Amino acid sequence: MTADSIATGPGLIAPTVIAVAPNGGRRGKQDHPALPIGPQELARTAAACLEAGAAMIHTHVRDRDGGHLLDAHAYRETTKAIRDAVGERLIVQITSEAVGRYQPAEQMAVVRAARPEAVSLALRELVPDAAHETAFAQFLSWLKSERIAPQIILYAPEEASALAAMQQRGLVPFDHIPVLYVLGRYTPGQVSRPADLPPFLAQDRPRFAHWMVCAFGRQETACVTAGALLGGHARVGFENNFTLADGTTAKDNAALVAATKGVLIACGVRIAQANDLRAAWSIQG
Repeated sequence: MTADSIATGPGLIAPTVIAVAPNGGRRGKQDHPALPIGPQELARTAAACLEAGAAMIHTHVRDRDGGHLLDAHAYRETTKAIRDAVGERLIVQITSEAVGRYQPAEQMAVVRAARPEAVSLALRELVPDAAHETAFAQFLSWLKSERIAPQIILYAPEEASALAAMQQRGLVPFDHIPVLYVLGRYTPGQVSRPADLPPFLAQDRPRFAHWMVCAFGRQETACVTAGALLGGHARVGFENNFTLADGTTAKDNAALVAATKGVLIACGVRIAQANDLRAAWSIQG
């Protein structure tokens, strides 16, 4: 199976998924007034990004003080608001990210309670050492039984190799688990470059059937476009970047999605819809 498995018929080139990560767990209104925080703001952002070309929204929820939160009720409330706005036309993916506040058992527990359509899982957080492998494997088996799509976040090529080794040892019950390659780190002033991607795709690294790229800073569109032209998919948004390719500040998340879609279409790339992604991730109802 290759990335072309998202294609809808024989001989068709696979369309590219654009996911939007509109808020993250670290930034707030002080960073950009259009960064969405609550359920209704996220729902409005979801609708705008859908129209701009997104197939998935990656959501973070916040506590009363605006801090990062993992909470099943908050996720259900946000998911309902988004569904009320866009129906099933977007995949709603929640995060299990710790942001320094949560331990692996807590991260997995909130996913079990929230029961989302999809969830992102940072390998380095959930499997910080070999002692956590068994619990993680059991959690992945539960996700598979519940038809919840995991996407494994990989911050370095070495983590891709570690995930592949876990697959070979039978600890990952998905034949073709989706991954997200993060080009860079959550550090002030971080700027990713397309040259950050090739180490993930080197011949001595595993190649996953469905991979997505996210990046930091002004070259975000260039980075995800490079990924798309090599068979991957794109994640953009205010979680990692506020800046358009020309150096101006995007007015909202939809502007970043629209800019990415425009460049991809100019390169001859077709844009995927949510049901294309559901088929690729085998989470169709």
